[in-house]
Order: sequence, then C-alpha cells, then structure tokens
Amino acid sequence: MSGRSFEESKAEGGIHHQLGKLVGTWEGTTRTWFEPGKDADESPWRGTIRAVLGGRFVVHEYEGTLQGKPLSGMAIYGYHLDPDRYEMAWIDSFHNGTAIMSSRSKNEGRGYSVLGSFEVPQGPPWGWRTEIQLPEPDRLVITHYIIPPEGQGTEAKAVETVYRRVRAG
Repeated sequence: MSGRSFEESKAEGGIHHQLGKLVGTWEGTTRTWFEPGKDADESPWRGTIRAVLGGRFVVHEYEGTLQGKPLSGMAIYGYHLDPDRYEMAWIDSFHNGTAIMSSRSKNEGRGYSVLGSFEVPQGPPWGWRTEIQLPEPDRLVITHYIIPPEGQGTEAKAVETVYRRVRAG
C-alpha cells in the first residue's frame, strides 16, 4: 500500500473517510431472529466506534442483552486497499463463543458488505453476511444475515441493530 493511496482513501469521499463517519457513541435497538420472520428478541444496545491506527480501521465495541442475558462484543471494520476489499474481524459473547469470525468481500460499489462463515458441531459451515449502512449522518444500521449450507434453505436476516448517534467521535 502506498502512503498516497491511503491518503486518497482518507480524503473526502474515500472509503476510509466513509469508515471514519461511523466514529461516535451510539444507542439503539437490536432485533434477533432464530427463524425467518419470527422475532426472538428486541432489546436496547449501546456501542462506541473509534478510529485506530491513524484511521486505517474502526473498532466497534457494544453491549446489550439477548433474551434477558448480557451480551457484549467487538468488531474491527476495515478496507484493504491492495485487493480492493472490505474486511471485518468479529467476536462476541453469544454468537461466536470462543471463535473469531473473519469476513471479507470485494468492493462491488454497494458499500460495506462482508461475508464470513462459522462452524457447527455437525455438518458443513454456515455463511454469515454483514452489511453496514449509514443512511443518515446520525443513523447507523448493521444487519447480519445467516446463510445455510447449499440445499438447506435460503439466506435470512438474523440480527439487525439500528443505532442513533448520541455523541460524535
């Protein structure tokens, strides 16, 4: 990566500049589905997003509850300039157990969307897609989709957090 390319990406309109717009303190609601179209939980969540390493990445730390039990997690969102792809590393106290989920996807001009997978005790891995959208400066939507193995169903919304910014970074 050349310093010039990163500097261009941090400039107005660049992808790292767009990631920087996520920085702040956020509050909102998270909905979870264990079956398509059937709410399993809706609860308040709080999160902070901060830039690290000179704006190369942003770190999202959050906490809330799931079915009345405390839940917390962290994700690192980034953009790898050389292969032109979005990347994410995600850990939390419910979905991932003791695993780190790594997700990535080529930049296809549709914004931040990454694809990862997780192992299950019996059978092939399942897919997990994460989208991050900032439809308004103070409204952030993070949506996760579960993707069953081929022939076992279709992609479905699994978790969606809708935040409002309570304090800028």
